[in-house]
Amino acid sequence: MGIVRSLDLRERVVAAVAEGASRHAAAKRYSVSVSSAIRWKALAASKGSPAPGKQGRPLGKGPLADRTDFLIAAIEAQPDMTMKELASRLLATRGVSGAEWTLSRLLNRAGYAYKKTADGVGMRTRRCG
Repeated sequence: MGIVRSLDLRERVVAAVAEGASRHAAAKRYSVSVSSAIRWKALAASKGSPAPGKQGRPLGKGPLADRTDFLIAAIEAQPDMTMKELASRLLATRGVSGAEWTLSRLLNRAGYAYKKTADGVGMRTRRCG
C-alpha cells in the first residue's frame, strides 16, 4: 500500500504543472513519483481537487443492510437474546449468515447497546440515548 501524501503537497504538484512545468519536472521537484503527479493532475481536472477519495465500502451497503429492520424487531421482541442466538435466527429465517461482531456493530450503529443488567443475572440489549 502506498504512502498517503498531504493535500498541500498534492496541490503544490498540480499547481506546478498548471504553471507550465512538465509532470516529470514537478514530480522531481517535490520528490514524488511521476505516476502520482499524473494521477493528481487528472484527479484535479476531473473532480476539481487532487484530494484523495474515501476508502472502503460505505456504511449500510453490506449484505445485512436490507435486514436491519428484521434484526431490530427481533431484539425488541426479545431483549435478552445473545448475538449468537440472533445470528442463528437470521440464518434460520432469512438464510443469511452474519458474524456476531457484525451484528453487534450493526445494532450499535442503529443505537442499540448490549449491556449487563443491574441484577447481574444476564445481558440485555437496549436502546441508547
